[in-house]
Amino acid sequence: MPLDARFWGKERELPHPYPVVCHLLDTAAVFGVLWDVLLGAEVRERVSEVLGLRVEQARAVLSFWAGLHDLGKITPPFQAQMAESFAVLRADAAYRSAPGAEKERAFRHEVATHWALTELLGEAGYPAGGRLMRRAVSHQVAQLLGGHHGSFGAVLLSKELSRASEYRPGLGEEGWAAQRRAHFAELRRITGAEAVPVQGLPAELSVIVTGLVVVADWLASQRGAIVPLMPPVGWQGRPEELDAHWSRTRAAAIGLVAKARLGRARFAAERFEEMFPFPPNALQGDLAERLPQLVRERGPGLLLVTAPTGDGKTEAALYAASVLGRAAHARGLYFALPTMATADAMFPRVRDFAAGALDGERALTLLHSMAWLSPAYAQDEQAPEAPDGAVSADPATATEAGTWLRGSKRGLLAPFGVGTIDQTLAAVLPLRYNALRLFGLSDKVFVVDEAHAYGPWMHQLLSRLLEWLGAFRAPVVLLSATLTGRTAASLVDAYRRGAGFLESSAVEPAYPGWLFTDTRTGEISMPRTVASRRARTLDIDLRPVAWDALEGPTDAPRARGRRAVLREVLRPAVEEGGTALVCCTTVAEAQQTFRDLRTAFPELGLQEGGLRLLHSRYPAFVRQRITTDCEHAYGKPRGDLDAAQPRPASILVATQVVEQSLDLDFDMVVSDLAPVAQLLQRAGRGRRHARGKTGRPSWACREDRPLLVVLEPVDGDGTTVVPRTWGAVYDAGLLRRTALLLAEQTRTGIAIPAGVQDLVDEVYAEHFVEGLDAATQRELRLMDAERAAGEMAEEHLADMVGICAPADVAGDLHKLSRQEAGVTEELLTTRLGADSGRVLCLYEQQGGALTLDDTGTLPLPQGGKRGPSRQELVQIMAHVAPVPGSWLRGAEGHPAPRGWGEQAPLRDLVLLKVHPDDAEGTAWTGRHGNRSIRISDIGLEDRSHASSP
Repeated sequence: MPLDARFWGKERELPHPYPVVCHLLDTAAVFGVLWDVLLGAEVRERVSEVLGLRVEQARAVLSFWAGLHDLGKITPPFQAQMAESFAVLRADAAYRSAPGAEKERAFRHEVATHWALTELLGEAGYPAGGRLMRRAVSHQVAQLLGGHHGSFGAVLLSKELSRASEYRPGLGEEGWAAQRRAHFAELRRITGAEAVPVQGLPAELSVIVTGLVVVADWLASQRGAIVPLMPPVGWQGRPEELDAHWSRTRAAAIGLVAKARLGRARFAAERFEEMFPFPPNALQGDLAERLPQLVRERGPGLLLVTAPTGDGKTEAALYAASVLGRAAHARGLYFALPTMATADAMFPRVRDFAAGALDGERALTLLHSMAWLSPAYAQDEQAPEAPDGAVSADPATATEAGTWLRGSKRGLLAPFGVGTIDQTLAAVLPLRYNALRLFGLSDKVFVVDEAHAYGPWMHQLLSRLLEWLGAFRAPVVLLSATLTGRTAASLVDAYRRGAGFLESSAVEPAYPGWLFTDTRTGEISMPRTVASRRARTLDIDLRPVAWDALEGPTDAPRARGRRAVLREVLRPAVEEGGTALVCCTTVAEAQQTFRDLRTAFPELGLQEGGLRLLHSRYPAFVRQRITTDCEHAYGKPRGDLDAAQPRPASILVATQVVEQSLDLDFDMVVSDLAPVAQLLQRAGRGRRHARGKTGRPSWACREDRPLLVVLEPVDGDGTTVVPRTWGAVYDAGLLRRTALLLAEQTRTGIAIPAGVQDLVDEVYAEHFVEGLDAATQRELRLMDAERAAGEMAEEHLADMVGICAPADVAGDLHKLSRQEAGVTEELLTTRLGADSGRVLCLYEQQGGALTLDDTGTLPLPQGGKRGPSRQELVQIMAHVAPVPGSWLRGAEGHPAPRGWGEQAPLRDLVLLKVHPDDAEGTAWTGRHGNRSIRISDIGLEDRSHASSP
């Protein structure tokens, strides 16, 4: 049967339907260009070698595969979506199907591709798998192509395939199968894909090919790509017409890929001095002296850098990324950080590095849920969406494709990215398009900052991701200020395991220093210890206190209570000048501490910048403004004049948001008790930058002996206790161990950096309890057992819901998409982002009008049928604040304006109508179910329970 061009493949956003054969050819052509410009030579050679083909043969065969992705559209359920054209086909006796076959909408076209291609590729001579279908190359390729909408289907059964149209009436009968066979044959002829692979691809190469197929499909599906290629009226798809279309689409594909800016960067600069406008410090210099030779001898791999806060780890990482990236011929870099705030702060640093140290394609994206609100990123986001960028596909796919491809939202596909770690960990969860995320990371240098900052759940997912990166042979740089030897070993070994080295190692990180392992030998270099120009002694002042943090500011402070002690230790800064950081465990305690200090030091509270409060529970634009103010007030001196005298009295009350990547410097740091790793991170904000002999107040003049005051909550017997309001923020056993460990350091202080690694390892050591009294030993052992059980449960959960290691895929890509019973995509994404919700306060003005601000100057945008405009959306999201998810469960928010549901960022937003609750109108309160939520200059609070964390 000759090819019938009446079968359509695209129609959305188009003047008339586009033949499916044209789209198959377009996708094959785009894939070929992506193979040439997006994949590195090493990957092309690996793929070709595994398939048993020459590189040019592999290009043709894989382009053919890419074109086949939509063959399942030649089925009754898909063609019936356009009633008029389907009526013509239905009237043709050649295209018969079982009654009602066209109504099987659940039999999606990508599933039909999986079914149809298993048979067709087998007929084409692709190797069979004996009794196991998953071993058949025909099935492996069909399953891969059936996953082009983000999810791989289960392995098919031989007995069902032998009677496919009976088991799957949606395939249609012989006429439909004949047309799929005719399209298959013409596509194979035109692409020159006569060669047959000798075997299938391993998992890591399968996801790379899948990623290329998805991107090729999306690029070829853009309206601006299709319209110029529309065949004329009367076009019948004869061989000569198909050949002519192939010539046109191949020429167009080159520009299409170039316009998408999905190419390759080149790590051009080789010397540290070429990359940065300053000479290297000891850590950076040691890397510059030794890493290039190590990489020349052994090839790229994983570098672990451990050093205190402020020792230049970021520049060390970027330099190392350049060395590793050049050796691996990587196409770019992704810099992963723990929070949105740290990602925002890192973005301009990576942008400046890329501009000065790299050639080639340097498109850079910022990746996190609120990236488009970041001032550093806003400029790229202002360009209006080009109408030709619309993707012709079903709405869900069009939205997904646009998110990945359009403008600066190229996500992990862009050569360069800075973003939150969750954007990459989603790659190892069974979420749609996880293979595309893996593909986006497969040929980049992956940098992880604050590698110590993740709990057991995220650590386990990071380990699995490193296993995949090892299989890809992608370079990795891990950075940490406080990483235990056990954690370091688990991360390094995960990467080595992916590269094929299964034996465990005994990693003992040097501090400060670095170690390296490669994917060629799996050997771990001798850890390199380097000197630090910032060696100093951290003085510890451990203050046992009764916990009264949430008592009202008008209540008299208790003797030896936290409020009284905090006032006492801050008094030198208040009376003599200088800066202090007070780091609290919960937002509620930070807010109440701020109130209390404003009452205790009223004159300071009235001074501009005298008292500041920073936490996560502010509207986005408020938090950004406060962060900017803090960076200006407490940041690195802007010159000799700035450091010539002490700064005026100023206190910042904050939560853990100040621990990571904010370059702040205080004369004193005060912290509630926390695990030792977190305390060391906070202490790194103490006397961080050199201000000279006159730049600090007399009580803080020694920059080589910074002070950390730790407020230890104790009971009446002086035993460490965990305040009820802290909940499960920190493990009780770790807090108890930390307090005991710090008590030993109060006499001598902590040597920074020499004593850090031993201290971090010691707090987790099994022998820690030895020498303690029997009762304390029993209590700590019980706490340790509870912590171990909790960590094991978290790790087991991550293992259970995460995807398997590449070596365990064993020919069945469905393992990357299969979810355990009861585990939904929503549950996984919520778990990755922890228990949080988002609130938009609507201020009800006199007369009932709702506004985004308390002054009534920003009316609530209503939007049209498709929701708010881009400018309105930016304005709305700037006023959104994160809150605990528990605040929002069990009740509905204020109804959203019509059309808001069309905008993805607004879909899970809770609207809260608030009213003034004080005469000045500075505080507003609203009800959400049984909760009373208040917003004021100190952020959002749950006023239903004053002690709520």
